[in-house]
Amino acid sequence: MYLSEPGALSLIPTALVFSLAIWTRRPIESLLCGSLLGLVMLFGSGFVTGMAEASIAVLTDPDVAWVILVCGLMGGLIALLMRSGGSSAFTTFVGDRVKDQKGALFATWLLGIAMFVDDYLNSLAVGAAMRDITDKFSISREKLAYVVDSTAAPISVIIPYSTWGAFFAGLLVANGLAEDGSGLDVYIGAIPYMFYAWAAVLMVPLVTSGWIPNLGSMGQADERARTTGVTVPPEARHIEDANRAIAPKAGAKPRLWLFLAPMVCLVGATIAADNDFLVGIYITLGATLVVVLAMRILDLHDAFDTVLDGFKTMIEPLAVLVAAFILKEVNDDLGMATYVVASLAPMLTAEILPLAIFLSMALVSFLTGSNWGVFVIILPIVVALGNSVDADMTLLIGATLSASTFGSHACFYSDATVLTAQATGCTPMQHALTQLPYALIAAAIAAAGYLAMGFLT
Repeated sequence: MYLSEPGALSLIPTALVFSLAIWTRRPIESLLCGSLLGLVMLFGSGFVTGMAEASIAVLTDPDVAWVILVCGLMGGLIALLMRSGGSSAFTTFVGDRVKDQKGALFATWLLGIAMFVDDYLNSLAVGAAMRDITDKFSISREKLAYVVDSTAAPISVIIPYSTWGAFFAGLLVANGLAEDGSGLDVYIGAIPYMFYAWAAVLMVPLVTSGWIPNLGSMGQADERARTTGVTVPPEARHIEDANRAIAPKAGAKPRLWLFLAPMVCLVGATIAADNDFLVGIYITLGATLVVVLAMRILDLHDAFDTVLDGFKTMIEPLAVLVAAFILKEVNDDLGMATYVVASLAPMLTAEILPLAIFLSMALVSFLTGSNWGVFVIILPIVVALGNSVDADMTLLIGATLSASTFGSHACFYSDATVLTAQATGCTPMQHALTQLPYALIAAAIAAAGYLAMGFLT
């Protein structure tokens, strides 16, 4: 290793990523440049070998393989629902009952809450289902993306019977915060203290009703949609073209149940499979294929070509996610997350620890784009800090999960941001920048909550 103790220098690659992303509005190139800089710091002239090793490590990681399969197969399922007429039937059904912009956005919010089982399911399914409905009322895709993303990770955190609940319940047991078999009970006990998730979800009706006005570039996006009718940002035309490449089969009868039944099946199958979303998708996609073929809505070739075409629509967001995973691998080797937390340790007391944990972990999650992986590394440190000052561990768990939710919600290359942008038809940077003011408001509310609770408990 060329630079064995990076310390504060470990922050430089991620700072480069953000600087380039803001300048170029291109996440993939920015992520790769930051990764290459980090690899030079780690391996010197051997950075190319380091990149090869990091790439192999990422692509052979079971968690990354899970993400690729989940996103690709979800794209295939959505394409199948579009091709068979199920999606258009749902759009017509909801569109006939929604009368204005507020109603369309409120319906999006409610549908997002119903898709609580996984944030990927929420981002992809709700975004795809509501595009045409919000277009009808000249709602910008950036506003749609904000509403969808605000009910992705935040809802999956608050409702424990989700992939987030399953993962973090196991993590609590592994770190001695819960006895075997009681991880979910401890997780549920911390839900009232997940202040960021609550604030993010509850802010949506306030924003869509106008009680909280358009902030920053969201106002420009909504003005464009209102005055010109152009709901899709011009820079995202290629994303919209990819989403529109799959059209309903000519003559296919729109069937509402052909959209609703797979969605219910997906939620039910995922819960039945111990919250394994990949198993839920396999079951749902297989069952939908059988139904579509048995009813002769599509023939064998058309059905499987449609699934493959849906998988292809996910190539660009998956490329961003793989680049983000490579950056995370480099940051792990640099020890960035550990450095940030360790730097705060000497200044902590039991009263300010919840606030410090939320702020530092939110920063780490935001910089790395990692919602789960970074906390495998950091949670033992949080436990040690909490025990050293005799802090309320339930409150610390809530602060930690809130920080993870903020990272998922706000980072421009987090999985939820990238997938929401793809499903709603805007670029990750457009979505992240228009959403950021609202995420920061929710973060400020959460920070105030942790400061107050630190002195009250």
